[in-house]
Amino acid sequence: MIFELFRVFGRIGLLSFGGPAAQIALMHKELVEDRPWLSEDEYLKALSFCMILPGPEAMQLATYAGWKRMGVIGGLIAGGLFVIPGALVIVLLALAYGTYGELPLVQSFFMGVKACVVVIVIQALIKIAKRALVRSAHIAIAVGAFIALFFFAIPFPIVVLTAGIIGAISKSPNQVTTTAQLPSLRKTVVTVLIGAVIWAAPLVVIALTNHQFLLDIGLFFSTLAVVTFGGAYAVLAYMTQEVVVSYQWLTTAQMMDALGLAETTPGPLILVTQFVGMVAGMAKGGIGLALIAGVLTLWVTFVPCFIWIFAGAPLIDWLDGRPRLRGALAAITAAVVGVIANLSLWFALHVIFAKTTTLHWGAMTVIWPSLTTVQPVAVTLATMSGILLLWKNWSLPLVLFISAIAGLMLGAL
Repeated sequence: MIFELFRVFGRIGLLSFGGPAAQIALMHKELVEDRPWLSEDEYLKALSFCMILPGPEAMQLATYAGWKRMGVIGGLIAGGLFVIPGALVIVLLALAYGTYGELPLVQSFFMGVKACVVVIVIQALIKIAKRALVRSAHIAIAVGAFIALFFFAIPFPIVVLTAGIIGAISKSPNQVTTTAQLPSLRKTVVTVLIGAVIWAAPLVVIALTNHQFLLDIGLFFSTLAVVTFGGAYAVLAYMTQEVVVSYQWLTTAQMMDALGLAETTPGPLILVTQFVGMVAGMAKGGIGLALIAGVLTLWVTFVPCFIWIFAGAPLIDWLDGRPRLRGALAAITAAVVGVIANLSLWFALHVIFAKTTTLHWGAMTVIWPSLTTVQPVAVTLATMSGILLLWKNWSLPLVLFISAIAGLMLGAL
């Protein structure tokens, strides 16, 4: 059985390109259609549960499937194999970027990647909006989330928390509560405590060594790991604000490059955190510190994902019937639409225009482009990517590759 777990989840990990929608579809085929590891009902309940959790839902769904098959060992194998292939690719990309990222031809390559990512984020926005905005209240929450973020720079965690509270209070009256009994909480509490100790152990060691940069990396990405509702796209703007403005580890352009490179790898898009940690570490102390920062970032980002699943999986049937919890989830998902809309606009402005300024009117803060700095190459590449992805429905990896090569060729000319 353990060999079969390695084989199946190893293949899923290597083929998990294209973001959570594609990854979830791939796992449905592998785990429900091709082999009877999960029933349709089990799969959908597990997916709903993973969407409630902070962190990458596809990786957590894989972890749940492994846990269901072979307990904690199975969950560690499945979740680990979902992350490891992409993490290894990120190591190579981050080291190469830290060494060669400033070369003109490399920047031309990244212009193609970033122009395509503008369209990828818009595509994610469209898909999530179709699923999430089924009620007028949800549309209002999405619009409110966008206004709060884009015009008032309200922190992402506050937006998500507020949406969840609104959803819990205003649950639909026709939601049905199941009769599933609440399992014993003792095992859940013990699992959370053990997981928390394991999660915090590296941070305690770093604190004792008094290495401020690594401690900042660990604490920041630990915080990020518990607020990443809605996936990497939803949290990216918040992460960018902290990484670029507060900590000044990367520039805005480097953050956009980071997302573009994360799109080219298998596994969860939240691996962008590993890239950020490594590039920041390389700037601070060379390759050695970059590798340490990358491993630390992976640890604090993904260990919580295992904790949520191992502690919460026995509660899935009970949680599935909680109307207020389901109402909170629906509202959070609606807010994520506004969050991703904010990210789409932010990303497009920084790719299409070479310069932007921040305007202030009282409590309002707005990013405004310098219209004379529009970049025709970026517009051309983004338009091409939009046609191929949104109209022709070509595969994401292929369009990303075409756009990157086109950017490289235009740069060479």
